[in-house]
Amino acid sequence: MTRSVVVRMRSRLRGVVRTLALFSAAACSAIAAQAASPLPHLNVDKSQTSVSGLSSGAFMANQLGYAYSSVFKGVGMFAGGPYMCAGHSNYTACMYNATISAAMLNTMQADLNNWSGTAIDDKANVAAQKVYMFVGSSDYTVGPNPMAAAKTQYTNNGVAAANLDYVQRASTAHVFPTDFDATGNNACSSSASPYISNCGYDGAKAALTKFYGTLNARNNAPAAGNYIEFDQTAFSTNPGLSPTGWVYVPANCAAGAVCRVHVALHGCLQNYATIGDKFIKNTGYTRWADTNSIIVLFPQAKVDNTSRSTSASGSLANPNGCWDWIGWYGTNFAQRAGTQIAALKAMVDTLSSGSGSTGGGGGGGGGGSTPLPAPTGVGTSGATASSMVIAWGAVGGAASYNVFRNGAKVNASAVAGTSYTDTGLGASTTYSWTVAAVAPDGTQGALSSAATGTTTAGSTPPATCTTASNYAHVSAGRAHQSGGYAYANGSNQNMGLWNLYVTTTLKQTGTNYYVIGTCP
Repeated sequence: MTRSVVVRMRSRLRGVVRTLALFSAAACSAIAAQAASPLPHLNVDKSQTSVSGLSSGAFMANQLGYAYSSVFKGVGMFAGGPYMCAGHSNYTACMYNATISAAMLNTMQADLNNWSGTAIDDKANVAAQKVYMFVGSSDYTVGPNPMAAAKTQYTNNGVAAANLDYVQRASTAHVFPTDFDATGNNACSSSASPYISNCGYDGAKAALTKFYGTLNARNNAPAAGNYIEFDQTAFSTNPGLSPTGWVYVPANCAAGAVCRVHVALHGCLQNYATIGDKFIKNTGYTRWADTNSIIVLFPQAKVDNTSRSTSASGSLANPNGCWDWIGWYGTNFAQRAGTQIAALKAMVDTLSSGSGSTGGGGGGGGGGSTPLPAPTGVGTSGATASSMVIAWGAVGGAASYNVFRNGAKVNASAVAGTSYTDTGLGASTTYSWTVAAVAPDGTQGALSSAATGTTTAGSTPPATCTTASNYAHVSAGRAHQSGGYAYANGSNQNMGLWNLYVTTTLKQTGTNYYVIGTCP
């Protein structure tokens, strides 16, 4: 056999091996996706629902607590900042131990005041919440100053000293604190992956005790079978949400006992895809949950490398899989209609919709009814440049319906009929809508299959041109910057370096839509 033949055979063999490896990886991925179960419907005391999180998870926990203050009776923040901070300021002004001024807090408070009872639940509910806050003195990622501002914000909204625990520990970095060693965890004084550390302090116990009082002794070896991977796509296809999440269901809860729901939100660089099950198993939540009838929901965010306009931080990607606290997915990110907030609330509603579930607000009491099925026959019609009519078949036993556009709830009040006109849409844009029935007790049923529709083109204003420096274009709102380059709004054409020296002519061809060009 000649040398050239041997070389060709080896090359073909390597190609076969690569093909088999790719097929194997794809098959494993498909099997994992099929393995995800629907989120279970369990017997839950809805008056005892709580949430906590670290870092971006702390910001999201805070947002959930204000947006759905009638639902979340306890809120835990491990290194986060005040509500709507990044809605008005660059995100860097809300972390890195930045000082948050009284004027900044006043601006955030105006949102709470203006949105109370409309875009968010009545802010008066916040005064009754039990709040737990933890930060390390050596945390330079978020730090004590933003946490102190969040504490002031809670105090300003009526949370009494007896209902608020604020813990600041020395020699502690940007980590979730525990009192036990776990494989792969980092040192307490180090802000490094997986950001979970034996600090000689049981953060999960402290938070859950604040919400629920004295706890039974923990089980340091929760049963592996109690961890369930569930399908998150049933709640949203938001690009910042993973296709699957996790929930821990103690055996007695699975058997029908009345239990409580706690939502535990990971921080940036802590999702399952990045650190595996460390946040789920090494934080201690499930050890306490197992012996105290607490179901722990571990939703999962994911990396989104698409650069998106934010509320006050320019155009940014989300390469660390953070929860949305800066407006990647809309300026309503901190409201009930925010894409991720609506999805998380729907997960809680589903968990809490089993037979016998009682109590709570914002989702109604129980009564033991079976969750309503998804509406069928969802379709779109009557498109204009800014609106679309969505219609569906009636669901027996439904008191009203909720309508979701691209995963975000759009109806401010209950929809009594079987159609809804969605307004404020962009021209020549394709959207996706789903619908869910709502029972008389306020429990939301399953989401329908999606129906898509495209708005009409609308009128086109005469083209206008502006020649200016790239810096001036960005300042005037005709363009945006990312990574030191300027990009035309709408077309996202690269205009070159974002500075005072590069000059570009932009032609406006539609509302907030610009292309590089010249006018006749």
